[in-house]
Amino acid sequence: MPEDTLLRIDPAIPGDIPLILDFIHELAAYEHEPEAATATPQQLHQALFGPRPAAEAAIARYNGQPAALALWFQNFSTWTGRPGLWLEDLFVRPDYRRKGVARAIMGYLASLAVDRGYGRLEWSALDWNQPAIDFYATLDSRPMDEWTTYRLTGPALTRLAAES
Repeated sequence: MPEDTLLRIDPAIPGDIPLILDFIHELAAYEHEPEAATATPQQLHQALFGPRPAAEAAIARYNGQPAALALWFQNFSTWTGRPGLWLEDLFVRPDYRRKGVARAIMGYLASLAVDRGYGRLEWSALDWNQPAIDFYATLDSRPMDEWTTYRLTGPALTRLAAES
C-alpha cells in the first residue's frame, strides 16, 4: 500500500447503521441473492448496539471513503474450552479490492481474537468465490473441507421448535 494512502479500521457506531445496510445489500447482490438481505435498521441496531449485542462490526475507510465491512460474533470451541471469533461477513467494495484492505481487516480481527484470548478466527467462503478463496490461502488459513454447514430456517425451524 502506498505510504500516502490512509487505511483506517474502526469499530462501527450506531450512526454507521445506514452504511452497514448498504454494505449488506452490496454483499447480497455480489452473492447473487439480493432479495435475501432483509435486515432492518432497527434489527441491526439491536444486534450490534442493544443491551445484549449479538454481533460486532468494523468499517474500513480508504482515504476517508467507506471501503469495507466486517461483521462477526463470538463462538465457542468445546474442544479447546475457548471462545473464537466467527467472521460472518467480509465485504470489500470493488474499487478497493487488491489494495490491502481485506488483509488489513483480517489482521484487525486476528489481533482482536488474540487480545481477547480467543483460540480461533473462522469464516466460510462460497465455493464459487475463487478470488476470496485465493486470498484466504495467502493468510495461511486452512479450508475445513471435511465439514458441511447445515442450516434450519423458516418453516423447518418453526416445525422443529414446535416439536419440543
